[in-house]
Amino acid sequence: MPAYKTIVLELLKDRPTLHEQLRLSGTLLSKVNQLAVAFRACHLNRIREMAAARPGSDPAQLSSEALELALQELQDSLPPELLPSEDTLSLDRAMTFVQQHMPAE
Repeated sequence: MPAYKTIVLELLKDRPTLHEQLRLSGTLLSKVNQLAVAFRACHLNRIREMAAARPGSDPAQLSSEALELALQELQDSLPPELLPSEDTLSLDRAMTFVQQHMPAE
């Protein structure tokens, strides 16, 4: 899971305002963990879907392609970086991503 957390943290760092907002509110670590779990679940789901659609394909290739798709979904779920003068950031899309990709309990 550390690689997923690293990727999520880097995506958040690419959005300095969001990163700082989460850091100051004390929720950065929990959001990184939450998004990493959802990102991993999305990646694994994509691998399963692609393997079913393309039996006999190279597993490493499927994993790489699935990771790209999951990463794009995660990026699309995060709010865009806003200037400090704009409205406060919303994590609604990120939370929707997390909820859609959380593993079943």
